Amino acid sequence: MSRSPRRTHAGPLTIGLVNNMPDAALKSTERQFRELIADAAKGRAVRVRTFSFPALPRSERGRQYIRENHEDISALWGLDLDGVIVTGAEPRAERLKDEPYWPDLTRVVDWAAEHTSAAVFSCLAGHAAVHYLDGIERRPREAKLSGVFDCARVRDHPIVAGAAARWRTPHSRYNELPEEDLAAHGYRILSRSPGAGADIFVKREQSLFVFLQGHPEYDANSLLLEYRRDVGRYLSGERDAYPDMPEGYFDEPTTEALLWFRGEGLRRRDAELMPGFQMLLAEQAVSNQWRPSALRLFSNWLAYLDEERSRRPPCTRTRRAAEAEARVHG
Repeated sequence: MSRSPRRTHAGPLTIGLVNNMPDAALKSTERQFRELIADAAKGRAVRVRTFSFPALPRSERGRQYIRENHEDISALWGLDLDGVIVTGAEPRAERLKDEPYWPDLTRVVDWAAEHTSAAVFSCLAGHAAVHYLDGIERRPREAKLSGVFDCARVRDHPIVAGAAARWRTPHSRYNELPEEDLAAHGYRILSRSPGAGADIFVKREQSLFVFLQGHPEYDANSLLLEYRRDVGRYLSGERDAYPDMPEGYFDEPTTEALLWFRGEGLRRRDAELMPGFQMLLAEQAVSNQWRPSALRLFSNWLAYLDEERSRRPPCTRTRRAAEAEARVHG
């Protein structure tokens, strides 16, 4: 299948961000990716256009935010973009094909192969894309993987060019992709972690597909906020087990304080304990240890998009793409 005509060389790199995070994380996820891209761009002009899967269940507040801040997903199908980032979504089904976003996800994968130079699939979006492309099944973990993990670069590639031999990256998920299955289907593992498995891996479709099982875009306090949410769900009876503390994230005094609170929560399971938990966390500080490696990763990705654009002679976009963009902005 031949590629469709691309954007001209003039103007900024244009990236689509398909944000499928839950309502509470919509704004923060967009801010995190926008700030990371802006910092990684190093003066390069980059434009980010936001979309989301319409089939995902949302509150009225979430739907209103999307109406006011996102373009309709239908506009995406007629566009040629330099790159796209697709975030994960909160798991709702045991089988990926039963997730409400599945039809939209598969269409985005097909679209990205023809209409981008490179695509990034984050966490659950990566699990779903790999399953669609090659039938690889994600593997449930016994407990949620949460923390900041040591990762090692195991293969040279433009996406990790200039990166340190080792770095740390946040991971937060209930499932994983078996590395042996990925390798058997032609995926190239670029980094791995003894505690978190495959970290970054790639596969060349018509576009370069980059898969992240971790969350390099996370703020310093993202895992803290997730842990607070899960503790609150336990104390209110929304989940059965008290959540495990994120690994390699809190310092020793904070860990001791949180272990003390865990004991209190197990002895007296009551949502009224949450203000005390929040006060305890308010006194703690966490640092973004993974920012340098995240900047390197996305700087390389933007440089790859730039190089791919420069290799193609200037051309006119398809009439369908131009008409679709005109409808959105006209």
